[in-house]
Amino acid sequence: MVQPSASIPVSVVGAGSWGTALAALASTQCNTLLWARSAQVADQVNTTHANPRYLPGLPLPGTLRATHDLSFAVDHTLQAGPENGLIILGVPVAGMADTCARLAQELALRHHYGLSVVWTCKGFHHETGELPHQIIERAFVRLSGIETGVLSGPSFAREVAAGQPVALTIATPHNSTAQKVIQALHSPQARIYSSTDIIGVEVGGALKNVLAIACGISDGLGLGTNARAALITRGLAEMQRLGVALGGRPETFTGLTGLGDLVLTTTGDLSRNRRVGLALGQGQTLESILAGGMTAEGVRCAQAACTLGQEHHVELPITEAVCQVLFQNLPPREAVTQLLTRQARPESDTPSARF
Repeated sequence: MVQPSASIPVSVVGAGSWGTALAALASTQCNTLLWARSAQVADQVNTTHANPRYLPGLPLPGTLRATHDLSFAVDHTLQAGPENGLIILGVPVAGMADTCARLAQELALRHHYGLSVVWTCKGFHHETGELPHQIIERAFVRLSGIETGVLSGPSFAREVAAGQPVALTIATPHNSTAQKVIQALHSPQARIYSSTDIIGVEVGGALKNVLAIACGISDGLGLGTNARAALITRGLAEMQRLGVALGGRPETFTGLTGLGDLVLTTTGDLSRNRRVGLALGQGQTLESILAGGMTAEGVRCAQAACTLGQEHHVELPITEAVCQVLFQNLPPREAVTQLLTRQARPESDTPSARF
């Protein structure tokens, strides 16, 4: 067993499936503590080395420890000085504002200059349309010297927790933060790339969930792999158009956090967003799907994406069709017909070229 290093104390805030998987990965190399909202989950990680609620059947490294005390988790990260500390936020977009407010209260009481805070959630806030970095900025507005970044890429938590290989991107303007994440996670199991395009990485992570619902609908209708390939390709063009309009760089969307994550989420059986689309294509209503306990970020952020597209004068025909199916009772087959009968256009993604 690789003994964890004490040089980078890591606290992962959020013990859902992805937070737990990242904490397990980091704990093989660094002194890692997982914060769980539930005391029961923290106790299970410590005593049984498992998180049966979120990662049933998968053992966790014995080097990983957990706590229910957020103050303790913050102190753990700062033990070697804030310039050496790393906090990874493993909470969904819906829980970001509350978690960051609590974290800001804790950090305001401590010397925190040079601390790195990295988030992993993907999506737009369903009410405000904010990207995660905007939520972070609002929560930390009175704190100085905290370095931030987003960790994203094509990744299913269960595969990472099972020790299967993955490649991720850390996007941050701070080289020291990128190096902390690389030291904590880069390993024979995980290859970590770096970028400075936070907006591009976030938009890719948000819109791919909506597009996965579209591909699930197509597959649920039995329209075949040709249709899925068309949706993925034109969906990538939509993602790039919106991302560039919001300030992202075009090349980001052909990388891990754009095309890579899009391919994974639109084709992988572990994708919750794709499964929602499959159920819709097979005739189930959104209400019945959600009542069955299935949740997906794509449902929450589809309307926010459409609103942003309208505000920035960006056409998002696939995203708009998903919104019509989800919230306006448009039959899925009619949505597909609408897309296919749009006026023929050049494929090149100039301002006049759309789906």
